[in-house]
Amino acid sequence: MTAHHDFPPGTVHRITVQSKLLKGNLLGDPAKRVIDVYTPHGHDGAGLPLLVDLAGYTGSGLSHTNWKNFGENVPERLDRLIGSGEMGPAVVAFPDCFTRLGGNQYVNSAAMGPWEDILLTEFVPAVEARFGCGGDGRRAVFGKSSGGYGAIVHALRHADFWAAAACHSGDMDFELCYARDFAPALRAIAKAGSIDAFIDRLESNPKPAGGDIHVLMALAMAATYDPCPENRFGVRLPVDLHTCERDLERWKNWLAFDPLVMVEEKGENLKNLKGLFIDCGDVDQYDLVYGARRLHARLQELGVSHRYEEFPDDHSGIDYRMDVSLPFLVDALTR
Repeated sequence: MTAHHDFPPGTVHRITVQSKLLKGNLLGDPAKRVIDVYTPHGHDGAGLPLLVDLAGYTGSGLSHTNWKNFGENVPERLDRLIGSGEMGPAVVAFPDCFTRLGGNQYVNSAAMGPWEDILLTEFVPAVEARFGCGGDGRRAVFGKSSGGYGAIVHALRHADFWAAAACHSGDMDFELCYARDFAPALRAIAKAGSIDAFIDRLESNPKPAGGDIHVLMALAMAATYDPCPENRFGVRLPVDLHTCERDLERWKNWLAFDPLVMVEEKGENLKNLKGLFIDCGDVDQYDLVYGARRLHARLQELGVSHRYEEFPDDHSGIDYRMDVSLPFLVDALTR
C-alpha cells in the first residue's frame, strides 16, 4: 500500500453458502461459494444497511478484499470512508460469483446458472441472517463493468428487493460494446477448430493471452444472453461462424438484456429506489460512456431521480470512484 491511514480497521468475515441453485450446473462450477463480509470497526453488523459488491468480468468479490498494491483494497477504503465520517457505517458483502467462462452478468441463464436467483434467494439472505443487517429498504447493490451491468439490471428488475444501486461503467448499448468482438472471436475459434476446442485450449494454457480472455468474454456473454444448454459449454454466437453475418433472431435475445432496451419496460420500477447512481469515464475504451449517456437521457425523460456523473478517465483502475458512490448509497439507505 501507498495510501496509509490511521483509521481503525473493520473486520472481514468469511462465510460459505452451499447453493442449491448451482448444484449440477452445466459448466461444472462449484456450488459451495465463499462470501467475504466486511463489518466496520466496533460493529457486529446488526442493524446496519447492507451493500453487495458485484465484481466485473474475470473478477470475484474475493479479489476486492485481497491485498492491493499502490492503493487500498475495498475494506481499507471502507475503513477510511467510515473512519473519516465521509460515509456512515454499513456491512458490505463480497460474494464469489466467478464461473468457468470467466465471469458473470448476474442474470439467470440455462448455461451460466441462475445467478439472479442465487443472489436474491441464497446469498443475500445468508448474509442478512448471519449479521442481522440489511432487510427491506436497507440493502443496495453496486459494481463496475459487468458488476455495474448487474447492478443496473437488478435495479430495473428488482426495485422491490434492492433499495438503491450504483452502476460504475456498466455494460450497455450492446451494439457498441459487444458486436465489435464477434469478428476477433471468429478468428480465434477458426484457429482452434471450434468453440469447444478454443475453451479447452484456453483452460489447458498455463498463461492465457489477454486476447484469448477477451474472446472468452464474448463466449460468456453468449452463454448469458442466448444460452444453448444442448451445447457442451452452452455457447452459441449470434453470427454465422464463417461469414460473421448477424443472426437477427439470436441477436434479438441478446438485446432483450440491454439496459437501454430493458429501461423501456422496467424504467418505472426505478422510481421505487431510494437512490440510483450511474457514472462512466468519458474516454471509456469500450465506448460504454455513450450507452451511459443514452440511459441518463432516457431516465430524465421518464422522470427517474438519479445521480449521473462522467469523469476524466477510461475503464481501468477506477476503484476510486467508490469514494463517491458508497457514501451516496449509505446516505440513501439511511435517510
